[in-house]
Amino acid sequence: MDFVNQILFAAGLLFLVSILATVITPRLGVPLLFVFIIIGMIAGEDGPGNIHFADFRLTNLAGTAALAVILFDGGMRTSFKTFRVGLGPALSLATVGVLITMLVVGWLSSVVLDLPLAQGMLLGAIVSSTDAAAVFSLLSNRTVSLNSRVTSVLEIESGTNDPMAVFLTLGVIAYLQSPDTFTAQQFLFLLVEHMGIGGVLGLAGGWLLARALNRLQLNESLYPVFALFSCFLLFGLTALLGGSGFLAVYLAGLLVGNRKVRALASIRRFHDGIAWMAQIGMFLILGLLVSPHKLLTIALPALLIGLVLILAARPLAVVISLLPFRFPWREQAFISWVGLRGSVPIVLATFPWIAGIENAGLIFNIAFFIVLVSLLLQGWSVPLAAQMLKLYIPRTGARVKRLEVDLPGQSGYEIVSYKLPVDSSHIGRRPKELPIRDHSRIIAVTRSGHLLSYREWGVLQAGDFVSLLVAETDLERLDTVFKAKRQRADAAASRQFFGEFEISLEAAAKDLAESYGVKLPESTAEFNVGQLVLKFLPRPVVGDRLRLGHIELVVRRMEGGELREIGVRLPRE
Repeated sequence: MDFVNQILFAAGLLFLVSILATVITPRLGVPLLFVFIIIGMIAGEDGPGNIHFADFRLTNLAGTAALAVILFDGGMRTSFKTFRVGLGPALSLATVGVLITMLVVGWLSSVVLDLPLAQGMLLGAIVSSTDAAAVFSLLSNRTVSLNSRVTSVLEIESGTNDPMAVFLTLGVIAYLQSPDTFTAQQFLFLLVEHMGIGGVLGLAGGWLLARALNRLQLNESLYPVFALFSCFLLFGLTALLGGSGFLAVYLAGLLVGNRKVRALASIRRFHDGIAWMAQIGMFLILGLLVSPHKLLTIALPALLIGLVLILAARPLAVVISLLPFRFPWREQAFISWVGLRGSVPIVLATFPWIAGIENAGLIFNIAFFIVLVSLLLQGWSVPLAAQMLKLYIPRTGARVKRLEVDLPGQSGYEIVSYKLPVDSSHIGRRPKELPIRDHSRIIAVTRSGHLLSYREWGVLQAGDFVSLLVAETDLERLDTVFKAKRQRADAAASRQFFGEFEISLEAAAKDLAESYGVKLPESTAEFNVGQLVLKFLPRPVVGDRLRLGHIELVVRRMEGGELREIGVRLPRE
């Protein structure tokens, strides 16, 4: 009985410390997932916790289950709209990029560690994919605001490259177990089987889950639980049939999250909490599993391999993978830098242990050290990298809260709150005079910490919080209604990024060129400004720039995939 109590006490303490760390560490600039691992290491055999844990099978089970939850949740939060600019590049990174990373790191590892080439390639495969938990955590950080193209590529890549890394790891292990009989044809068949079954069952499972959620009459609290265990069922079934369970649950989450599904709001909130618990638990267990004193003996070669992975292999993979998509070099550099390694390589590093591969202990420790280097070196510097590469987009929205709600007989509605800044054009207006569509409803106005009754609304004042019930499809337009002008603290940064003034999309491009003494290509002489931008930026996103001599045209606003506002950025002194 004492043992059970000790386990419960230790689990409660470690989880609470990790949860409290989410409040402190962002202010210090320390990557949160790095902190979770360190807490686990402190609680382990070399730390004051002195917990001896060396069960690789249990770690593999816990890590796999946690990753399934994280990928399902990530899929639900990925919008189909991001596929417009991100799908092709992300899939290229998730396949070609992973393979290139494996080859570079694998060859280097075999040389530095004096391993057979196949064992080096095994290590390369293990650390070849970016980590969904780490990337999703960084992209949800409020200090990082990026254009939608970069964000969508990173989101989709991190959700889809794990299956490729798993396949490569299993393929190399199969070769190491039977080097005389394992052929290239078997390797290719394994790839088709792994990805094909995973893709088909993922799409079919997502479709069935969405239909089941809409047809079943369950207690409201059971819908999220039903979705969670459907995720586990789909993962297990896919893996038993030889497919990629990781790909299957990501695609299932993607389909469910982009359909009108009953109780979707509560499912997302529940899975957000479960995904956090999975991240914390997974990194704590991984921290407990490692023996820090063993890392010291391999620190120098592991550091060298980690630096080559970060500074050479990942950039090379990004440049080659994105070559057909004409990405700006700044965006390529940033995508290279955000190739964080996290829990996936450590979980994959347990596979050689389970399979009884020679040098499995060395491979595990090297992979673990590389993850620490990646989280520490790359994780804290992402906001800085975005600023240095001029990819940081100043936030101009006034939205402060967004909450999905389930209405009887309806889905796809949210309660959204906006704070009126001092420069808002709506100050002095009555709420009913706001330019919102009929299917949006103002439900509350809060002033100085007090919820006003309808009779007390009067005219709007600076600092008021306006809450509305709005259809998700109308949210993008509503954001522009409450768009902050940023004429105070962020004025300089906003003007420097988006340009000093707005120019009409219908303005003649030749008039703009004559006004600022720039030359246009002859084929665009009769274009208007909007046509000129779309000529050279066929799939623009907010923040994209078109240089014309010494001036720049900057995409300020998009709505429904259509270009809506363009700013003119003048040369700096």
